[in-house]
Amino acid sequence: MEPVQEINELREELRRHNTAYYDNDAPTISDFEYDALMRRLIELEEAHPELLTPDSPSQRVGGTASRQFAPVRHEVPLESLMDVFSREELDAFIARVREAEPEARFTVEPKVDGLSVAAEYRGGKLWRGATRGDGVTGEDVTANLKTVRTLPAAIENAPERLIVRGEVYMSKQVFEELNLERELNGESLLANPRNAAAGSMRQLDSAVTASRKLDIVLFNIQTASERGWQTHRETLAALRSMGFPSVIPDEPAASADECWELIQRIGDSRESFPYDIDGAVVKVDSLDMRRRLGSTAKAPRWAVAFKYPPEKKESRVTDITVQVGRTGVLTPKAVIEPVRLAGTTVTNATLHNQDFIDKLDVRVGDTVLVQKAGEIIPEVLSVNLALRPEGTVPFRLPDTCPECGSPVVRDPDGAAMRCTGAECPAQLLRSITHFASRDAMDIEGLGISVAQSLINAKLISSAAGLYYLRAEDVARLDRMGKKSAENLIAAIEKSKGNSLEKLLCAFGIRQVGQKAAKTLALKLRSMDALLAASEEELTAISDIGPITARFLRSWLDNPQSRHQIELLRAAGVNMLCLSEEKDRRFDGLTFVLTGALETMTRNEAAELIESFGG
Repeated sequence: MEPVQEINELREELRRHNTAYYDNDAPTISDFEYDALMRRLIELEEAHPELLTPDSPSQRVGGTASRQFAPVRHEVPLESLMDVFSREELDAFIARVREAEPEARFTVEPKVDGLSVAAEYRGGKLWRGATRGDGVTGEDVTANLKTVRTLPAAIENAPERLIVRGEVYMSKQVFEELNLERELNGESLLANPRNAAAGSMRQLDSAVTASRKLDIVLFNIQTASERGWQTHRETLAALRSMGFPSVIPDEPAASADECWELIQRIGDSRESFPYDIDGAVVKVDSLDMRRRLGSTAKAPRWAVAFKYPPEKKESRVTDITVQVGRTGVLTPKAVIEPVRLAGTTVTNATLHNQDFIDKLDVRVGDTVLVQKAGEIIPEVLSVNLALRPEGTVPFRLPDTCPECGSPVVRDPDGAAMRCTGAECPAQLLRSITHFASRDAMDIEGLGISVAQSLINAKLISSAAGLYYLRAEDVARLDRMGKKSAENLIAAIEKSKGNSLEKLLCAFGIRQVGQKAAKTLALKLRSMDALLAASEEELTAISDIGPITARFLRSWLDNPQSRHQIELLRAAGVNMLCLSEEKDRRFDGLTFVLTGALETMTRNEAAELIESFGG
């Protein structure tokens, strides 16, 4: 390929990845893969300087300022860092600095994997916050930044005007809790803490941002009035004295060997940080030396980021186990001989699904190459067929759930295999929280934490068990008490009178959401009629397709489902449709609403159309 063609293709690909990573908070490749593309582009541009252009991704910070937020022009640019990936490249950086500044010393600190922001204080009060954007212009996210728990709203003994820079992050613990909640609600899981933090900071509703429990760590003073610090370490100490959470580097390193030792030490302790890190930052400590060294068009000449490569090691598969997730998805895992990866001992690696297993042909006894995807989840990359022992056999996921024995079905739109059991213990928490949710039985006060407490205390083993709870038993749970227990029992009792469509939605049957549940209830009018309807009869109902009918019939025929229905019936839960079928004059019609309407808003028009079946 000609250099000009490869350069243009690399630039276009990198721009797409920049948009996905910085602007949409939804990366499509790993950081390591991205860095490899950028390095190749830089190599080509250095070999062919006549092809270098100012708009090349190699010359610009990746993000752009969103039009959803007011633009903020940074007084001091929020530069990105040049990356290095080896000891040789680190040595070359140290040598370049030492050539200009022979007495230079270096701080080494963790590179927090979050969203870079600048916070400006005036008179000791938080005045404005902005994202990095393209490094020159960012987004005004002041309201959202004020919700970050660890960023002070006011500081004492502060300069009259102060701009600090840091990384907003979502802690590993909060990230896991948020993904658990999303999983239970049937929402797509967030890819990693960095993108979860970036997406949270760009919410138009600051209440949503506040609910994400974000934190921040500061690593630089961009500008300050009336102060004369001499070193970077002095500025970090000043940040801490003003109440800011900041990185705490070791004593400055005097040589490349000392820098390398500190980089390795940070790498070995990655798991101990509350936030994700994707490298270590090496900076010249003297602020005067930094000013003399200056910056390129994109990055400072006085700092680099050492990026830890994904560790890959071989291990032997001793078993393949199957776990049932909270949404019923069966996930195979390879049990492997212990291997050290990214600071932790790994004994399990995900195999994703049956398609993935078939593609790699992973078998018990195989020697496999394992890495930590995104430094978090261990995964199998490949099989070393040369080391495969005799007598191994292909692995197949079971046809029945290993937790409850119910049939397993494959998603029609993906590779996931799911348990169909209404009483599967692996799905109990999700089943209870969905059953009690607003769109379903709408049981006030029965959220995730209460449901988990009921399960842990073995007071319920299915959704139907809610209707057999006693207030005195619930009152013994932590943080409940007599009044809270009585309120919960009252809310459960009230839900018995819901119309049939609420109950159908509460079952969590695949493809049967709020709309389909209402359609079925209005047409069939009773649970008994639904139980007696054939798949063909269900398909004949408007808006109920063959896939939905098949899922519904399969669920209704499952003995666990029948058991649940009978328990609910015995507890006095209503099994009849109490809603009246409305005028369906717009059945089968699709409306497109645009522009301003004379007598109502578009939302009001949409509700009216939907009420008539359109």
